[in-house]
Amino acid sequence: MSDQDLLHVLEEIRDNQKLQLERQAKALELQREQFSLVQKQCERAERLQDRAEQIQAKSEQLVTDARKALVVVLPVIIVIIVLIIYLLWKIFR
Repeated sequence: MSDQDLLHVLEEIRDNQKLQLERQAKALELQREQFSLVQKQCERAERLQDRAEQIQAKSEQLVTDARKALVVVLPVIIVIIVLIIYLLWKIFR
């Protein structure tokens, strides 16, 4: 192999290495963009999860308050119904 052929082969190797480095740089940039997108999606999912937990906590408090109110209101309603029945019985007797 002559020096000229060897020089040509070395130039091709160099050019191919440059091309490979450029492609690797593009691939790395794409991976960085994808990672950034995944991070943003994760952050959004965490915010949604936090919001869902807040809503569930509020719902739990509402249910607890409704149960407490029912303990007071239900006997009053029963007493009123019994009084209405008693009055109707007295009127139509």
